[in-house]
Amino acid sequence: MSDVKRWREAADQLRLLGHPVRLALLEELSKTPKCVTDIQDLLEVRQANISQHLAVLRQAKIVDYHEEGNLRCYYILRPGLVRDLMRFLRQDYAVKPKSAEQVRRDCRNTMKAAVRPKQ
Repeated sequence: MSDVKRWREAADQLRLLGHPVRLALLEELSKTPKCVTDIQDLLEVRQANISQHLAVLRQAKIVDYHEEGNLRCYYILRPGLVRDLMRFLRQDYAVKPKSAEQVRRDCRNTMKAAVRPKQ
């Protein structure tokens, strides 16, 4: 697979995951499987809206469900992905500004390394 195609697929997946309701759904489902009515009580979001977001996550094979009578109980289908996503989102990444001189120096060093003849 080409790099461009791989990054395009990654961007599509990030867009899919980049909705606050979907992230909240994944967080709740990562704790334990839940039925839509339970999720509705926890997130204070309309059932129709929850169902739409769950359908998107199901189509992406991130969640799935089992039916019990009229209830659909959803669970995480790709726990490693969700665990890593939640870990990533909880991190507090430091901001490290650089002076103009530091950037110029780093740029010069990179250019020198690229121009050096191979031995």
